[in-house]
Amino acid sequence: ENVWGSALTGLICAACSVQGGGSFLGISSDVYLLAYVASLATKLADTFASEIGKAYGKTTFLITTFERVKPGTEGAVSAEGTAAAVVGGLLLSLFGYAIHLISWPGVIVSTIAAFLATNAESLIGATLQEKEGFEFMTNEVVNFINTLIGAFIAILGGVLILGM
Repeated sequence: ENVWGSALTGLICAACSVQGGGSFLGISSDVYLLAYVASLATKLADTFASEIGKAYGKTTFLITTFERVKPGTEGAVSAEGTAAAVVGGLLLSLFGYAIHLISWPGVIVSTIAAFLATNAESLIGATLQEKEGFEFMTNEVVNFINTLIGAFIAILGGVLILGM
């Protein structure tokens, strides 16, 4: 289940990148490749943020109210975890650049998309996950939404900022 939640967005983006001879649904293959990399960068950023934040976060706050909470609380953020999110998103984006999936400006867009999506995931965790009426909002569902947000931000960045 966790694999689907983490990788389904990337699979969809990869499939769209090879459809239609250069574009699919009016979006270029290069934009879908950027979204593919960003979806994976988002997942790595989220993993880095939560694991480093839980292990090394000195002070954790709820992203919605900034009240102090225990590490591992849904929606908790720390300076260490936040910095780790940037590193995780950057590492995966640099790998995408190294294997010629994205351009250098794409690295910047992908890293920013991953960082923003990871923070959006913290908001989702704080406001919806483990709440009454939202039992369907499992980690797998949240991971899928997280990577979808990262890919969507990358598509917007690719089209609107990079002019792809």
